[in-house]
Amino acid sequence: MAGEPGNPDDERLPLFVVDDPRVSYARVDRPGDEPPPVKNVLDVAVLDMHHGFPNLGHASVVDRLMRIGQEERKRLGPGTPGVRVVSYDVRLGQAVPAAAARFPLVVGTGGPGALDPRENDGVSPYAQGIREDPAWERLLWRFFDALLAERGTAFLGICHSFGLLARWAGFGEAVVRPPEKGKSAGVVTNVLTEAARRHPFFAGFHHASLGGRIQVLDSRLFDILPAGRGPGVVLANEATPDGVPGEAITMAELDRFADGTPRVWAVNHHPEIGDAGEQRARLLRIADSRQLSEEWLRERMQALEAWNASEAAERRLQMTSSYTLGEPVRTILARALAERRAGA
Repeated sequence: MAGEPGNPDDERLPLFVVDDPRVSYARVDRPGDEPPPVKNVLDVAVLDMHHGFPNLGHASVVDRLMRIGQEERKRLGPGTPGVRVVSYDVRLGQAVPAAAARFPLVVGTGGPGALDPRENDGVSPYAQGIREDPAWERLLWRFFDALLAERGTAFLGICHSFGLLARWAGFGEAVVRPPEKGKSAGVVTNVLTEAARRHPFFAGFHHASLGGRIQVLDSRLFDILPAGRGPGVVLANEATPDGVPGEAITMAELDRFADGTPRVWAVNHHPEIGDAGEQRARLLRIADSRQLSEEWLRERMQALEAWNASEAAERRLQMTSSYTLGEPVRTILARALAERRAGA
């Protein structure tokens, strides 16, 4: 189904309603639902990995993309193409984009359950109640192959999508966090690597951080540990209780554009959660409309409270969101819109 900016009764869609009629949203629940390209409209893809579970992430990703699209259209002025965010239900609907080249940008969301769909048996604690058909993984791996080869398409993987990218590329393996570590939830510390300090884009992030120490918003049961296979530059690690870099990889890059902007990169945190007040409103709306556990609601409320704990915490989290999502995404979309307008 295509075209409407958002339905406030559906937590998959953004609370933010754009006032630009040429910025829109489409949902692909099954492979046959994919809308055809539209002349003078730039499509951006979202891979929804939530398996139908209540979440804040999908709507937040769509929201950020629509906001940036509207802002860049306004900045670039008359003749700028429209922007449509097309969301694919990968795990429940087996819906994956037919062609990577259609999109200048693809964003993969977080999601529940094990990172290997064959391990989601509906019983194990890390499966989080999910029992799924793993056939989507073959389709997604094929799409990743095409995406890496398509030099004009960028990809940002968030949390669950970070783990999937690590498994597909071979640079990391998913391991359930041991009991002594428990779930990584709320505001935690990561440490940027030397590769990040020397990166043409992320060097600014390292310089602005506390000696490479950054604050991130986490919600994960798995660590991604080095596997030593395939491409992948590690840009950040989880911090140990002593504040030094641990083994778990939390940010990586597979490729970058000629100007240094990341092209294929992923993070194991949630940079899409960019406005705590707006997220609280979205969370309460979801809670009113679905049967949710008190634990699920409490964990997310606590994370939002930690976000707002101080101006310093707010500033550090916003900086992480800006460097790992906002600025690279804006650069990629602005360039694609300008190129499409020039070629119209």
